[in-house]
Amino acid sequence: MELKQHSHNRGIVTRYSQTVGHTPLLQLPVPHHKATLLLKLEQFNPMGNMKFRMALNMINAAEASGQLKPGGRIVESTSGNTGLGLAAIAAERGYRFTAIVDSHAAKDKLRAMRALGADIVFVDENSSDGELSTALRDETAARIAAEDPGSFWTEQHNNPANPDGYTSLAEELLEILGPEIEALVGAAGTGGSLCGTAKALRKTIPELYSLGVEPEGSIIFGGAGGTYYQSGTGTPPGAEIGVCVDYDQISLGVKVDDIAAFNTARYIARRFGLLIGGSAGGALYAAIRAIREGFLTGTVVVIIPDAGDKYLDSYYDDDWMAERKLLSTELPAELELFFGTRND
Repeated sequence: MELKQHSHNRGIVTRYSQTVGHTPLLQLPVPHHKATLLLKLEQFNPMGNMKFRMALNMINAAEASGQLKPGGRIVESTSGNTGLGLAAIAAERGYRFTAIVDSHAAKDKLRAMRALGADIVFVDENSSDGELSTALRDETAARIAAEDPGSFWTEQHNNPANPDGYTSLAEELLEILGPEIEALVGAAGTGGSLCGTAKALRKTIPELYSLGVEPEGSIIFGGAGGTYYQSGTGTPPGAEIGVCVDYDQISLGVKVDDIAAFNTARYIARRFGLLIGGSAGGALYAAIRAIREGFLTGTVVVIIPDAGDKYLDSYYDDDWMAERKLLSTELPAELELFFGTRND
């Protein structure tokens, strides 16, 4: 498949937030299957992740509605990427920002938020490694916002400005690919990116197939809940599934365990020189599995939410992986068969 070259030139901007969007598509080889596999590399957004799109849209909507006033305070429960976007926008526009986090957040994301002037509130500094505290984070965010009349809780899981923030992503895909997109694959966390993009695409491509991917242990698509290490995706047991998970926009929901997600990310780094996040590894593995089984054909777009540079001390680290028994020798061989040798 030959892609149209994207000629957009933004030139000089006056705000960092104006650099959002227009991220590239990377085509990976699929030599033995009837599919075109494209990765939408959202790490080229400000703060290195796709959630800047929805963070910006949530703040714009809150300003327009009067819920957020000059000099006010933004509050959000976050595992990192949304917080990075909100922190940057708060600094740009003169707001205070309080991020409610747990021990699951990547250390580099916390450092970056602090560098941008954010206040960090931990809810579980003494918890065991890897456990999520999403429900407690949300409760804390609601309480802090209620105690401060000048604050606004963005509440990303239930804020309609979240999925609406990905209309631009759909527009970019249509600009480059036209209506020739058969399937969209993405991780399901708040649900905003996958459902918002799918909804916008379906205005032009009503028959679009959307594949939602969550970690084993997440409860969005049912099944027993449990612990998982994939950050910024899924809904752990005990946490509320927000309204931004629009099941009408998800054709099928599947689960990918940490072993498959992380070893896929590690393989992509060593084969293609591209560092991707753990949830991206899960989404990509689900797409590969579906293409290999003949379930998905044609043009398949996988949303890659962020890069892997913030996870170098976790799943890109051999010792970290070995300690958790997550290393796999079989999966890289499986992926090598799928992508073929470099001479294929």
